[in-house]
Amino acid sequence: MEMPHLVDHSRSADVVITGVGVVSPIGVGRQAFWNALLAGQSGIDWISQFDTAEFPVRIAGEVRDFDAKEYVRPRKNLKIMSRCAQFAVASVELACVDAHFESGAVDPDRYGVVFGADRIRNSLEEIADAYRSCMESAQFDFQRWGQDGAAAMYPLSMLKNLPNMLASHISIAKDARGPNNTVCSAEASGLLAIGEAAAVIARGAADVMIAGSSASRMHPYDWVRSCLYDQLSRRCDPPASAARPFDLARDGQVRGEGAAAVILESRAHAERRGAPVLARIAGWGSSFDNGQNGSTHCSKGIMRSVAAALRGAQLKPTDVGHVGAHGLGTPNDDRREARALAEVLPKSRVFAPKSYFGNLGAGSGAVEFAANLLALVEGIVPRTLNCDQLDPACPIQLVRDEPASCVKRACVSVNTTAGGQSAAVAFTTA
Repeated sequence: MEMPHLVDHSRSADVVITGVGVVSPIGVGRQAFWNALLAGQSGIDWISQFDTAEFPVRIAGEVRDFDAKEYVRPRKNLKIMSRCAQFAVASVELACVDAHFESGAVDPDRYGVVFGADRIRNSLEEIADAYRSCMESAQFDFQRWGQDGAAAMYPLSMLKNLPNMLASHISIAKDARGPNNTVCSAEASGLLAIGEAAAVIARGAADVMIAGSSASRMHPYDWVRSCLYDQLSRRCDPPASAARPFDLARDGQVRGEGAAAVILESRAHAERRGAPVLARIAGWGSSFDNGQNGSTHCSKGIMRSVAAALRGAQLKPTDVGHVGAHGLGTPNDDRREARALAEVLPKSRVFAPKSYFGNLGAGSGAVEFAANLLALVEGIVPRTLNCDQLDPACPIQLVRDEPASCVKRACVSVNTTAGGQSAAVAFTTA
């Protein structure tokens, strides 16, 4: 019997990023995604996945021209994969190619996955027969669901709906038998997953970790809820103008879908296989802010998260060239975030990726992290779209008129949620 791997807590491994993969409304793959950011190309358009004639909001950031069959092997697995699981697997495949990471490049027991996920619903086609079987005189009979409804469902349909199936599909596809976890914390999920995956490597429990997040709420049920409860932008002429983080005339967020993944390795492992190193994960932090104790003025959770990330990275605020803001696009959220960032990173330039593709739910953290990572790697911060007049109540240095040069070696990516969870990851040039 093999002895288990021992964890050396006496030293902390240096964690580096060697690959990134993206499935987004502005492009699939690293290069297409980056080209769209540089070109100022929005991915927000009229919804095509379902009939929106009766909805008050009919625009979103959809992933288009995506064929899951190009990434999922064997293809029969598609029968038990939700759309966001397909995005997740595709983003990982793209990240592995970007990292030149081939099968057998790592001990499977030292290879793990931490992935962020959202609520996952059945498609209407999958539940239509089950729903009809419970109808009685034009009314839904809940008493019949346990027998008639369940009997009409595809037996393995539940495998599409479990959030942990994203990490499960990834670990099976990549033969990653090491630490495995799922994070379900809305928009903060991606950064929390990256931070946890980096911590796994830092404490010596793995050599390579796949981290990221994925979500697709492009479902009529979810859209009804978003129209009722989320503060969505009513702009639609043209759709690309709707997402306006920090703009004085912003009126709400735009919803979307997407996924991204990064390959994290200990520096020693990356050097042994001669891998390209994009950047180094330097520090991470998370905090909760319930809006009490006077924190309606600014987000204390964001401030604490960023401070923790800087402290772990041994960085001063002046070391940070730009910060990737959450930038939701709602009046109050943007003001609270901007004031928080002005407190902890007063000299840093600010980039708001959601202006390109909207709020991707759990997919937001990883996709926005990818945008900020590529900005650091390429030495250019893309401009934030649609900010014609910066809100005076948002005291930040927003990159908005044209792209800006990265003049410093560090970046911080930030995300927060409506419930008060915040997360920040600091990363530096390799």
